[in-house]
Amino acid sequence: MNVAIVGAGPAGLMAAEAAAEAGAAVTVFDHMPSPARKLLIAGRGGLNLTHSEPLERFLGRYGTARERLEPFIRAFPPEALIAWCEGLGQATFTGSSGRVFPKAMKASPLLRAWLARLAALGVTLRARQRWLGFDGDGGLCFAGPEGEHIERPRATVLALGGASWPRLGSDAAWTSLLPGCAIAPLRPSNMGFAVAWSDHLRTRFAGTPLKRIALTFGDATIRGEALITERGIEGGAVYALSAAIREAIAAQGSATLLVDLRPDLSREALAARIAGRPTAISLSNHLRRAGGLAPVAVALVQEALHGGAPRDDLAGLVKALPLRLIAPFPIERAISSAGGLAWSEVDDRLMLKRHPGIFACGEMLDWEAPTGGYLLQACFATGRAAGRAAADWALSPPR
Repeated sequence: MNVAIVGAGPAGLMAAEAAAEAGAAVTVFDHMPSPARKLLIAGRGGLNLTHSEPLERFLGRYGTARERLEPFIRAFPPEALIAWCEGLGQATFTGSSGRVFPKAMKASPLLRAWLARLAALGVTLRARQRWLGFDGDGGLCFAGPEGEHIERPRATVLALGGASWPRLGSDAAWTSLLPGCAIAPLRPSNMGFAVAWSDHLRTRFAGTPLKRIALTFGDATIRGEALITERGIEGGAVYALSAAIREAIAAQGSATLLVDLRPDLSREALAARIAGRPTAISLSNHLRRAGGLAPVAVALVQEALHGGAPRDDLAGLVKALPLRLIAPFPIERAISSAGGLAWSEVDDRLMLKRHPGIFACGEMLDWEAPTGGYLLQACFATGRAAGRAAADWALSPPR
């Protein structure tokens, strides 16, 4: 072994493939019993690999991290990831939203084919190996079923993930194992938010989807769906706005999300439909029949009215219903995490400046992105770059 990969998620396995293809002898260490557990869980929802939108718009999804991620994504763009997937025998398709998925709509066939390719390249996978940090000479310390041991590869790629879904392996224990390195606090990303629902709404509608809505926060409006939960609201449309909402709550203590319950109707058209409610018909029935609102949407309107929203502009309330969000859901429930190893700690090859020959990739770096394929794309792209750089370091004459 001359290259060690610590972490067997998408970034780590891609680093292993890239390093092995470059001629390195590669061993992957992971503390879980089997690799890529988070990828397999994500695949239950279809495994959104990447997105088909133009690359300039795609790169803009990474916000402040775009400058650092851009070279790696340009070197391994969405079309290259699609070709890689199809090279494993997994055909892909592009959905109406522009998202790209394997036709199998799950991760297990792709993972099986990928592990077979890695085995053919000579990559060794060692499970149940928890990384404990470095010894005094820079060796990698592990604890496994055989006890503690030290490995001394020529180069190492750390692909240790963030802090979301810790039961699947990303528990962020690594944050205490990189002495002297700056690490941005890990925060939830692509998560839901707590709302102080009434007992009635919580009891009646927890678990109910809000379909065909539009959410607005600040200058951004997203169409899609959300889900009422016992503790608040989550779902794709919420996730798309979650970073800005999270920062607003951190600064102000709460944030107001505006929900358009009938984005297909103008305010004027809706007002005309619900004007002149007959006295014999309850407001709830009138909103349901004339306004075309689902029962959960009616309940949200009633909740707002009971909370003091003005009653003289029902159409305006339906079109911009305010929801006060009081806290993000915990990072353990988030799809991904923000924060991580600061970009100032790595060079343009993703090598740690304080630890020559040690590279980092994937979600453990300080970036975040919305769902839609952007998360996996950056993990694959940085993994590939780190693996190639590690192989180059390991196979070059000693420095």
